[in-house]
Amino acid sequence: MWFVLASLLALSSGALSLDQLNICMDAKHHKKDPGPEGQLYLQCAPWRDNACCTANTSIEAHDDNSYLYNFNWNHCGVMSTQCKKHFTQDTCFYECSPHLGPWIQIVDQSWRKERILDVPLCKEDCHSWWEDCKNDYTCKTDWHKGWDWSSGINKCPANSKCRKWTEVYPTPQSMCEQIWSNSYLYTTHSKTSGRCMQLWFNGSNPNGKVAEYYLNNAQQHQSFALTALLLPAFASLSVMMH
Repeated sequence: MWFVLASLLALSSGALSLDQLNICMDAKHHKKDPGPEGQLYLQCAPWRDNACCTANTSIEAHDDNSYLYNFNWNHCGVMSTQCKKHFTQDTCFYECSPHLGPWIQIVDQSWRKERILDVPLCKEDCHSWWEDCKNDYTCKTDWHKGWDWSSGINKCPANSKCRKWTEVYPTPQSMCEQIWSNSYLYTTHSKTSGRCMQLWFNGSNPNGKVAEYYLNNAQQHQSFALTALLLPAFASLSVMMH
């Protein structure tokens, strides 16, 4: 009986590991499966050894109004170069990363069937992003929704006004968590902690180990929950058998 319970827990944990540590989202431009992409462009190049994006996607990620989403970064005047580089890196991370499995959620949206939620970002990445954008302007807090798309690209809605970045996002945390509908979770972890995902990195991708850490934590919680659920049933069965 206990062997059956242990086997169920092992099988559930194994299935999670195989599915979530090297996976691409079911979204608009993602490949079906991750793999090498030697020709990734500029800021997307760090993912070239194992990527969910194609070379064409990586090129378009660097354009102001690319075919990817027709998203206009310059909706409140021209976005500064130092600010835009973070949005380019953010796009590369979203499109190319094969290590977002623990945070993928199913959604019912016209342009994707899955999204990421509460991906824990390293403190340095959030702070440098906010610092480099703090003199820019925007008219919205959540950039995922509420735009005027009547012209084919996003424009500020009629009832909004352009405001300074620090007025819309008073802190790095408010920006990182709010700008993409809680896709990211602000953390106080540093890049050396192994407990946060890095938007910016050089050399081998450090995010696989981070995903594995969070997946193992999730498995432990799942195992405890499954044990708590199954133990009463097995106890009752044991009483009946005796």
